Amino acid sequence: RQHQTAFAILLVFLSISLSTTGFFIHKSSSFHSNRWLRTPSLINTQLVPTTKQPNIHHLASSSSLRMSSASKPTNFPSLDELNEILTVGISASKKAGDIILGNASGAQVSERKANSRDLLTLIDPLCERTIRDTILERFPHHKFLGEEDVLPGKEASAAALERKLEGDDGGSDGFLWIVDPIDGTTNFVHGMPLCMPSVACAYRGEVVVGIIYDPHRDELFTSIKGQGSKMNGQPIHVGEQDVVGDAIVGMGSPPAAESLEMSLKGVKVLMPQVRTIRMLGSAALMLAWVANGRLTCYWEYDLSSWDMAAGYLLVTEAGGEFTDLNNNPYDLRVRKMIASNGK
Repeated sequence: RQHQTAFAILLVFLSISLSTTGFFIHKSSSFHSNRWLRTPSLINTQLVPTTKQPNIHHLASSSSLRMSSASKPTNFPSLDELNEILTVGISASKKAGDIILGNASGAQVSERKANSRDLLTLIDPLCERTIRDTILERFPHHKFLGEEDVLPGKEASAAALERKLEGDDGGSDGFLWIVDPIDGTTNFVHGMPLCMPSVACAYRGEVVVGIIYDPHRDELFTSIKGQGSKMNGQPIHVGEQDVVGDAIVGMGSPPAAESLEMSLKGVKVLMPQVRTIRMLGSAALMLAWVANGRLTCYWEYDLSSWDMAAGYLLVTEAGGEFTDLNNNPYDLRVRKMIASNGK
């Protein structure tokens, strides 16, 4: 009997309709020039049947997610414009990273947001102000959506995004920055080096620049739409595992009760199928690690736009796939997500 994919099992278990099965991971070719960029080795692949089933992410292949020059609107930002946006975003991210490193031993909780597990420190708004000021100094007409400006809860975050997107017909230059100043706040509070800023810029609702800066390892993940993804200036690619038994899957430990319940169910059905599961406490980090092959897949039952906008572009430009849990293409309004190498 052919090996079912953990993704298909997960979707069935969560009562999400799926008519086909396949592997998590999308075909990619890559050469990794150093130990941090290398493709994880395929160990014991002979222990798992290798006959491939239909690809569950075929409706959103990496090639269709990239915008060809022929499909770009005539007023799409030029590469020079996007490079300038990237440069400013990197500067903002590194300033926030310096603040995080300066408080790396931990930070005092100043507020509990949605519940006792959803934390805020005095450093979060400081990082957000630093990022906002850096961006708006250069691009004063761009819109800005930051996590710390929004009330807690998924309804509030969805409404805040909608307000920013409404009427975006070229006003504000058509650009919207979407920022999580410290993704992994609980890690930050406890002095764990698994927290970082996540900065994305969208043009008329489409993410065109993504930056995730890990200050603890000095790893800068960047992407421009159509130009691939890089880490510290070197091209990166998703991993090459093509059987579920080799997959290293990232997932979250969310604060909301419904999301937590579904995540626990996901662990139960995924764990016997994959090599291992990792919960790192930072969506930005796990998406960056899918992009460079350290993780095979990452899924969450509920995230906000600032948690995944930058990571979406990194993964897809690195040859991976990113959809909602119904296998529909990603957009900024998606909350239930899966990112993988797509094979």
